[in-house]
Amino acid sequence: MPAEAESREPGTPGTPGDGSDDSGAGRSAGQSAGESAGQNEGQNVGQSAGQDAGRSSRRPPRVTRDTARPEGGGRAAPGDAPAPARQWPLLAVLGATGLGLLIVAFDAFRVGTIVIGLAMIGGAVLRWALPDVGMLAVRSRFTDMFTYGGLGAAIVLLALMAQPHAWLKLPFLDDVLHFTVQ
Repeated sequence: MPAEAESREPGTPGTPGDGSDDSGAGRSAGQSAGESAGQNEGQNVGQSAGQDAGRSSRRPPRVTRDTARPEGGGRAAPGDAPAPARQWPLLAVLGATGLGLLIVAFDAFRVGTIVIGLAMIGGAVLRWALPDVGMLAVRSRFTDMFTYGGLGAAIVLLALMAQPHAWLKLPFLDDVLHFTVQ
């Protein structure tokens, strides 16, 4: 057994009992061992000395030790700043939502729900405009913008169309309502 293989930790790819298949069984039918080794040489240039340079398996690891941060999921302020300053985009959206809920509590439901919807739309704008938004980043940038913006627009539209005395009247929605009630 080579000296570098003996110094590996148990469970390191290429060691006995780790389940990785370096025998070539994972290659496609038309690929020879020489072709596989030649393709892997360019991929292994940047690997550290502790990793197996001859690994040909592309299987994911058995145990996932970490998850990737969402795009834009870095801190919105430097690491030496206090925690609230690092998460200011999320706190701005939560603060505006809290203000909207407070307005709803004081019996101005339409204005309060419009503020809540605008807070969600503001979250979509922050997600689009800033490279790092802290914990406001949940999924990819597109997914976050679509979700925040869509929910915010739906909340604003529903607040504007709420009865009695709707501020926004859409005739085709009246027709749909009368059709379903009949």
